[in-house]
Amino acid sequence: MSFSFGSLHFSVTLLSLVLSILVLSAAAFLCLLAFRRAVRKKRTGALELLRFVCILLITSLFWEPEWRTVVAPDAPPEVLVLYDESRSMDTEDSQVPPPAPPGQAVETRSETVKRLLADESVWTSISEKNTLTLQPFGSAGDDADLMTAGTDLFAPLDSCLENSPNLRSVVLLTDGDYNTGQPPVAAAQRLRLRDVPLYAVPIGSTTRLPDLDLLSVTAPTYGIIGENVQIPFTIRSSLNRDVRTTVSLRDERGQEQTKSLTILANSELSDSIVWRLNQEGTSTLTLSFPFESGELIERNNSEQFTISGRPERIKVLVIETSPRWEYRYIRNALSRDPGVDVDCLLYHPELGMGDGPDYITEFPESLDALQKYDVVFLGDIGIGEGQLTTEQAELIKGLVENQASGVVFIPGSQGNTFSLLDSPLADLLPVQLDPAQKRGYGESVASPLALTSDGSGSLLTMLGDTEEQNPLIWRSLPGFFWHAPVVKALGGSTVLAVHANRRNDFGRIPLIVSRAAGNGKVLFMGIDSAWRWRRGVEDLYHYRFWGQVARWMSYQRNVAAGERVRLFFTPERPQPGDTVRLTANAFDAEGAPLEDSTVLVQLTSPENQTQRIQLENDSSKWGTFSGLFKTRLPGEWKIKAFPQGEESAAVETSIIVQGTELEKVGQPARPDVLEELARVSRGAVVNVANFSELADLITLLPEPKPLTNRLPLWSHPVTAAILIGLLSLFWLLRKLNGTF
Repeated sequence: MSFSFGSLHFSVTLLSLVLSILVLSAAAFLCLLAFRRAVRKKRTGALELLRFVCILLITSLFWEPEWRTVVAPDAPPEVLVLYDESRSMDTEDSQVPPPAPPGQAVETRSETVKRLLADESVWTSISEKNTLTLQPFGSAGDDADLMTAGTDLFAPLDSCLENSPNLRSVVLLTDGDYNTGQPPVAAAQRLRLRDVPLYAVPIGSTTRLPDLDLLSVTAPTYGIIGENVQIPFTIRSSLNRDVRTTVSLRDERGQEQTKSLTILANSELSDSIVWRLNQEGTSTLTLSFPFESGELIERNNSEQFTISGRPERIKVLVIETSPRWEYRYIRNALSRDPGVDVDCLLYHPELGMGDGPDYITEFPESLDALQKYDVVFLGDIGIGEGQLTTEQAELIKGLVENQASGVVFIPGSQGNTFSLLDSPLADLLPVQLDPAQKRGYGESVASPLALTSDGSGSLLTMLGDTEEQNPLIWRSLPGFFWHAPVVKALGGSTVLAVHANRRNDFGRIPLIVSRAAGNGKVLFMGIDSAWRWRRGVEDLYHYRFWGQVARWMSYQRNVAAGERVRLFFTPERPQPGDTVRLTANAFDAEGAPLEDSTVLVQLTSPENQTQRIQLENDSSKWGTFSGLFKTRLPGEWKIKAFPQGEESAAVETSIIVQGTELEKVGQPARPDVLEELARVSRGAVVNVANFSELADLITLLPEPKPLTNRLPLWSHPVTAAILIGLLSLFWLLRKLNGTF
């Protein structure tokens, strides 16, 4: 039940009415009783009247009083046109209606919106009796905002009710894809309460048009001159047939690398192509594939990116007990590599310590002497007299875990590697060895290695110039006659190659295995016949393999290496919001690990905001410092690390934060969202092909009703203030009247 007194409007339920009558009757009786018993009739009567007014005011709040004013429009009704400018509108899947211009059968969703907004025949008819307002939404501020920018359909629909009191209807041109804000149906419900219908114009296709789309190319920022780098890429097919195509990678000088692949119908293919860097400095590369029959869009079949080539000098230490064939050829391969400096430590059991070019005569006991090595090769060497000591094993382990160096285990038929199982180096081994066969297993005929799926895609085992050549090369390599007694690979390890002919209870025997250890890397090579790969091809595959091992093991350690500071970080490809761990090895002027100082890092974000963080000392013995920071934005984060007070000794690098955009190009449109908004608001869906019908629908709408403004007195703070004031006045008057 509702009733009004002018602009004052009440909404009363039967229960609130009955309770109010009972409360007011009881209050009137008690007030009258107090008046009759009073000595001071006039003063008590006024006081009881005030009491009754307070009770009446409190009771009336349950009737939900509102102050309503009606505002008649004094201007033509408004038609608001909201059009989407978000990144998803760059999707090329909107068919151009016939007759289409020559060579243009498909346009982007944003181009369709521009074409509809330019249709004067529709908008002129609407603007004759209405005020037409065009308003975009969903646009990103700048390139730095692309990863965090999204589409909010609720906000523009909700705000139009506040900003447009004389609103007649809303026209919404969008693909319906929203990823931020509240569900837009809530705004549609508010439009319905105001009798404002929403006319939705879905843009885009609910299914992807026939196309091959190069979605992404994830290239490293730099590589080593003369070495291969892997360029991962992703291609999406919306064709209804399998396609066999050739991906081409070309630089500005005309050098080209190709790879053949098959893309299944309506699927995504993630693959990579190998590129060899031959020059120092930045190169611009183009990854592309040919335009296929049945495709509608050609411009998304290629992408350009840059990569920097730089020289590198790697320091390697090779430790062995006897000059077996494998040792001799590894030494030759590394010493002849122009990018590698090699030192050899040979514990010869009969002739004493090895000596000559590239030899050292004793183990580098001091930390400043040992820390210069990027990779340590451990042959058929163990712990014992005339070999390594437990303390030296501890130093090698610390070098790997704290300073991101690598260690390569190459056991031999003497079985000395088993003595390492009782040393600190046991924690680094990536495989379990069989103690019953310390001397390993001999073969009567040569046995080949077989690459695993991980090995097929690893740069470590890439012996060919292309990925197509690599499996053929490995199958053609001469086999081995001895292998280590490996039982299985341990958890957290990556098996790159296995014995092609032998199995055990755990499957094929793993013989080339890698794993991470602290900040460094570990490689286990379970054969001693890699030198036989030279047969018929000389040093082609043997030198390439060991050169790649040295560079792969030392990659992280040399991401940013200076005279006084070496800096590396994990993960290598963070996403926005990830926490990045920075690790620095710092040294004093003499090359000894820094102990009495700290390391500062200056961070510059993609938006050029600078901050400094102090790295904590993890190990003063190794001069290792670490700290954390959070990547808020995608883009290039510049890093400058230096010992405190010695900024001239700084080393600089950058981290490329590659995020997943909220707004993705290529996603299907969502007309179902727009259909629900139109249904809830009592509007309609107008297809692009029938866009001219929009003018007729809006012209037939009734004039907007006068706007009624409601001021809820029952919940207004002024009402509460008045009530508190009256109660306070009543309490004071009681005191003055002498009534307690």
